[in-house]
Amino acid sequence: MQIPIIKKTVELYSISELKEAEEAMLEELYPKIIIEGYDEGEKLTHVLAAIWIKEEMVKENLEFPAALREYTKKVRTSIS
Repeated sequence: MQIPIIKKTVELYSISELKEAEEAMLEELYPKIIIEGYDEGEKLTHVLAAIWIKEEMVKENLEFPAALREYTKKVRTSIS
């Protein structure tokens, strides 16, 4: 997971574009948008993170840094 790529993805694409990319990737197809990452797993991680962050920004009326902090807290909790 690379934070700069997640930030760029959040800035460039809408939630609907990201969800379409997620669906394509889950079906082992190429998404219509460019998602950076070392491999398919990391690319999917970036898409899922961007979706979660964008939805949190809308739902909680947060700026990107605050939503990112919430996402990273969630990730840390899930792996500990």
